[in-house]
Amino acid sequence: MVKVSENGSHVTPENQGSDEKRPRARKIGPDTKFDTCSECLSPFGGLLGLVKFLDLFRFEEIFEKLYLPPSRKPKQGHYKMMLAIVMLLFIGFSRLWHFLYVRLDPMLCSILNVEKLPHSTTYWRYVNSLGINQAQPLLKIAAAMRERVWAHCGLPLKTIHVDIDTTVETVYGDSMQGARKGHNTKHRGKKGFRPVMAFISETHEFLAGKLRKGTTITAEETAKLIRSFPQYLPGIVHKVIVRADGEFFSYAAVRAALACGYLFIIANRASKPVFDPSRWYTLKPSDTIAYNDCTYKPSNWDEAHRFVAMRIPKEKLPDASKSEKQQLELFEDGRYKYRIFVTCLKQKPHKVIKQYDGRADAENSVGETAREGAAAIPSTKFKNNYAFFCIVMLAYNIFRWMKLVAAKAVPQDEDCKVCHPFAGIVQKTLRIARLTLLLIAAKIVSSANQLKVRYSIHDARVPAYFDFLEYLDQNRKAHTPTLPWKPNCQPPDLPMQGISCSDLDVKIPKDTL
Repeated sequence: MVKVSENGSHVTPENQGSDEKRPRARKIGPDTKFDTCSECLSPFGGLLGLVKFLDLFRFEEIFEKLYLPPSRKPKQGHYKMMLAIVMLLFIGFSRLWHFLYVRLDPMLCSILNVEKLPHSTTYWRYVNSLGINQAQPLLKIAAAMRERVWAHCGLPLKTIHVDIDTTVETVYGDSMQGARKGHNTKHRGKKGFRPVMAFISETHEFLAGKLRKGTTITAEETAKLIRSFPQYLPGIVHKVIVRADGEFFSYAAVRAALACGYLFIIANRASKPVFDPSRWYTLKPSDTIAYNDCTYKPSNWDEAHRFVAMRIPKEKLPDASKSEKQQLELFEDGRYKYRIFVTCLKQKPHKVIKQYDGRADAENSVGETAREGAAAIPSTKFKNNYAFFCIVMLAYNIFRWMKLVAAKAVPQDEDCKVCHPFAGIVQKTLRIARLTLLLIAAKIVSSANQLKVRYSIHDARVPAYFDFLEYLDQNRKAHTPTLPWKPNCQPPDLPMQGISCSDLDVKIPKDTL
């Protein structure tokens, strides 16, 4: 017989979760009271990570050596003025008068070491003093930063694709210098600018480009843009494949790519190559899309080049595509639609065209830069807008590089790669990345005569963000090795830091010297 004793060793189960850090349930309704506090609060707590990031790669040192200051001498100095504009764009504001909303932000004021930011007109007057002379140094600053970030992240990008594209920035009014009536699909007949941009497809970085008048780009401008690529590329890059649409089709562009030692795939716009009817082939017997290639010399070219073509039956196209005539019809029957490209690649036509189709992602980069401020027009003077365009692209690249470093700070465990807040951050757009890297509430306090930034323990992003800050601090203390300056943009009397090109088995192409 078993007797149940009431004096048994019964243990009350203990709650496994700690209630100390859990927020208490609260209720906010229409009758909730409101008040003010004297604490320094900021919604842009992620700016602390940006400051550490810029210090890690010695951004101020690069800026002071490469920047060409304008005639205007601001009281805060050129670096702080430019840093404030870059941070405004980094936060997501694209116009200078938006300084009104962040003028008293404690994070911005503490970083710039001021009680409050100057009026937005102060920054507008500084931008008004900039011109085309400041645009080129900003691109060289981005090139030097790119060299160091790629070396730090260990990007093995010996082969890259450079996608060239243009966009239209519509302007209103007759006082805008450089505005012209050109090809504007959304606002036909309106004046606008037509900037040209070149992006690195693998990292979505802005490589080179400029703000242009609203006219169609010429062959000489395209050739000049391609010839400028070597001075902005890291030394680790050995092979470059240039991809461009029919707007850039010209013999001058082809010659510029060959002179730089680049491969190219450029869509056909005006020539009419002759293909052998017996050489059309399909990948499968049931396919209706056929491919072909030929060697053809257009009338105004000095030599023949290879052309590849893709033939699509018109009955297989959507109704919207049937009415559009983007390519010339090669044969009298007109039953097909053709995609034709000039290239120096030796691959089969279908592989060349498939490689060109990867250029479609450049449209996303162009749209993202427009949302980040490239479409903002702060002045009626073309030279001011030209310089501001380069500032916007520099801020865009800084956010791209910061995402690369944040991804490198993710632990290499398989579980962390899936559930970590920074997992996949490189593929996210800047608008989404701001929710992880920037828009984190912070409080600035002073303790023991020292400033400290505090974050909420109830924010799920804070632990991952702390790992990122600790990663930056460790590399800042260890003096992370970086590649030296590129030979064609090395400033005088600048000490070389870190390792050399030979330590990374990097060979700088002859065309960059």
